[in-house]
Amino acid sequence: MSIYDFKVKNRLGEEVDLADYKGKVLMIVNTATGCGFTPQYEGLENLYRKYKEQGFEILDFPCNQFGHQAPGSDDEIHEFCTSKYDTSFPRFAKIDVLGETADPLFKYLTANTKFEGFSGPMGVLMKGVVKKMDKDYKNNGNIKWNFTKFLINRDGEIAARFESTETPEKIDEEVAKLL
Repeated sequence: MSIYDFKVKNRLGEEVDLADYKGKVLMIVNTATGCGFTPQYEGLENLYRKYKEQGFEILDFPCNQFGHQAPGSDDEIHEFCTSKYDTSFPRFAKIDVLGETADPLFKYLTANTKFEGFSGPMGVLMKGVVKKMDKDYKNNGNIKWNFTKFLINRDGEIAARFESTETPEKIDEEVAKLL
């Protein structure tokens, strides 16, 4: 099984077959517009523009499950991202990434990766926040917060997982290696 076995809805509600992305390097990320990590949109867009011509795509999945930080409609979220951060990568319909209602794609991603730990100055804060929600957070692959990033190789296999505290700039080298 690979990510090419999944279908998702774009922000207009149309079904998209992830097999359409065969042969590309992908970054799949759950996002939110009102989060402390929201400025990562700028770094994501910079990565996208840098590597798009080499076969890199970012697939943006807004999610309102963490702190209700993506409360808007799909159109409102898209308008915010394009006007504030000038994003041009594909944005999909808002979804759940955690629990019983999680989208099958994210169930697959989390079942096949492990939590990588938080880093940097925000890491200490995030550990405290996440521990309140999931006492066993270190020992499961559940998504812990907004802006968890999954890097997918050209064969549709999960190459790496990066937690919320890992900025797009720190991931640049990993993207380049896969291209």
